[in-house]
Amino acid sequence: MQKLFRLPFREQACIFFRFAPLMSIAAKRSHAIFQKLERDVIKLSSKPQAKSVHRFRTGTRRLQILLGELSPKVTRSERKLLKLLGRIRKRAGKVRDLDVQSAALRSLKVPQEPRRKTQLISHLIELRGVQEKKLRKAVDADTVGEIQKRLKRAARRFNPEACHDPFAVAKAMLNPLERAASPLTEPILHEYRILSKRARYAAEFASPSNEGNRFIAEMKRIQDALGDWHDWLILTQTAIKYLGEVRESPLAAELHNVMGAKFRHAVAVLSQTRGKPETVSPRAAKSPVPVPVAPSDREQPLRLTS
Repeated sequence: MQKLFRLPFREQACIFFRFAPLMSIAAKRSHAIFQKLERDVIKLSSKPQAKSVHRFRTGTRRLQILLGELSPKVTRSERKLLKLLGRIRKRAGKVRDLDVQSAALRSLKVPQEPRRKTQLISHLIELRGVQEKKLRKAVDADTVGEIQKRLKRAARRFNPEACHDPFAVAKAMLNPLERAASPLTEPILHEYRILSKRARYAAEFASPSNEGNRFIAEMKRIQDALGDWHDWLILTQTAIKYLGEVRESPLAAELHNVMGAKFRHAVAVLSQTRGKPETVSPRAAKSPVPVPVAPSDREQPLRLTS
């Protein structure tokens, strides 16, 4: 199962829907992706603010789904475009993670260690400054020009009528998770977070329907719950690294407790969405230990405010 999760989706597609039909997708929405992403790249190169970083990352993910999963063929130029955008997205992800962590920490109202909380916020701001400089260096004028050129070329070639059915692709993306073994663990939740996000992006390219709207709403609900857990997980990991282990810092212990509650809520949401009870290992149910997962995959808007 874990090996299957690491397969590129095109290989998963061969397993789960070998002969996916070609079907018209929402043409207006698909064509708008190219123009929107071009604007987002320009904004990112001028000033990587939290909103512009987030918009760029979601835009690149949607383009990846559109060209890499829905389009029947990817040209050499498009592969280079996706690879170039992917490198920048990883840089932007480091900035994004620190924006989310800072917002989460500011929202936490605890009397313990107020000075340590201020120090940790300052530490996060300092780290963000370092990552922002690296991001700005990655999005120089030449890089932006190349992205614009390849985006325009891809937009001219793109044919919505030749694409795979977005809704069928979206549902097939979740097949590995539906077959996943119980009990739920932190790595399994992480896979749910990633694949449900990709499934939502694919389904949003489909023509509107009641079934599609319900599916997208379910994916959003999963994203909100699992994304919230993931935000606090990454913040807890950062705090432990900076402040010391849970037993050494009341603030780190409080963050760990919040993260544990977010984990249990995420499991409950999955149980309701899938329509069956989920089992969790006793250790995870009590309070999950932070595990190393991919922080740069975070796509949701900042939900936590100061």
